[in-house]
Amino acid sequence: MAIVEIKLPHHRYPVVIEPGLLSRLGTLTRDAAPHDLAALFSDGNVAETFGRSASNALQQAGYAVTSHALSPGESYKTLDTVRALYDVMLDGRLERRSPVVAVGGGVTGDTAGFVAASYLRGVPFVQCPTTLLAMVDASVGGKVGVNLPRGKNLVGAFHQPALVAIDTDTLKTLPPRELRCGLAECVKHGVIRDADLFSWIESNVDSILGLDSDTLVELVRRNVAIKAAVVMEDEKESGVRAHLNFGHTFAHAIEASQSYGADTGDAAFHHGEAVSLGMVAATKLAIDAGRCDADLLSRLVALLERIGLPTHADNLAPTDQLIDSMRLDKKVADGRIRLVLPDRLGNVFISSDADDDAIRAAWSAVAK
Repeated sequence: MAIVEIKLPHHRYPVVIEPGLLSRLGTLTRDAAPHDLAALFSDGNVAETFGRSASNALQQAGYAVTSHALSPGESYKTLDTVRALYDVMLDGRLERRSPVVAVGGGVTGDTAGFVAASYLRGVPFVQCPTTLLAMVDASVGGKVGVNLPRGKNLVGAFHQPALVAIDTDTLKTLPPRELRCGLAECVKHGVIRDADLFSWIESNVDSILGLDSDTLVELVRRNVAIKAAVVMEDEKESGVRAHLNFGHTFAHAIEASQSYGADTGDAAFHHGEAVSLGMVAATKLAIDAGRCDADLLSRLVALLERIGLPTHADNLAPTDQLIDSMRLDKKVADGRIRLVLPDRLGNVFISSDADDDAIRAAWSAVAK
């Protein structure tokens, strides 16, 4: 077991990491958010497995549980889904002290978290991520929200959880493609903040993909610690927390161009795959600007390809369409696209200097 403490000026909570942790979810939630009622929102893909285990644990701890399975996929991360969940909460007569428990990936956590942030002006929230991507990124830090047709995560809030409970055994049922997508965020953390983590992933790729239990706990612990440190330094993304968006401005443009269809077929890019392409493009832009050595790109591409993530693609939208999508990104300031770029392994900077030609050249690095 590993515990990472998130300590903010107004709030603190634990991230508990342990194989088999779902069996203890009820007692952990009781400690973090005691009440008689709880809402359990689970991804439809895991509702009958991990969702049922979570419900049983909550009931054993004395909660009357109102459960609802969310339709899986990014295309359901919408205000329509949020409105439906409000009705579930009202029908269950959930109160201000009643926790909302989310079991699933990032879509479930983001959507359920936005419901928790806004229902009755805010109720306790418990994250139980079941994908690597959600464990190391979306579940920690309090960013919740949903998509609009014109952009990703354009409606949301900061709502810190009362508890993050990570059962690493859930990764053993994760489709290999989704495990690889989660590793994209782990690689990102190494590039932006921790060169030793990047090297550790290089040395442990086979054990990670082989789902070794001890290696998975260590992988999640190290990445959660990085995310926690960034969040504690900059909760509301006014400074260094923006570094976590390395590769994401490019990635969100890819996702917007396919209307968040990553759940609808093999041709679409899943989030981690889009981030992989985005990191390559951002690093190429940094090299072209004379801010980064080309060796970093070679090392990054080699690791991503060992993991099985894409580093180039021939089915991207037209470059001008992608650049137009980038202009709708939340980080745009004064009409300038703000990008997170590396200058060396373990360190990044924010730049608003890239013009359309430079961004177009970066896209050309992955659009092959």
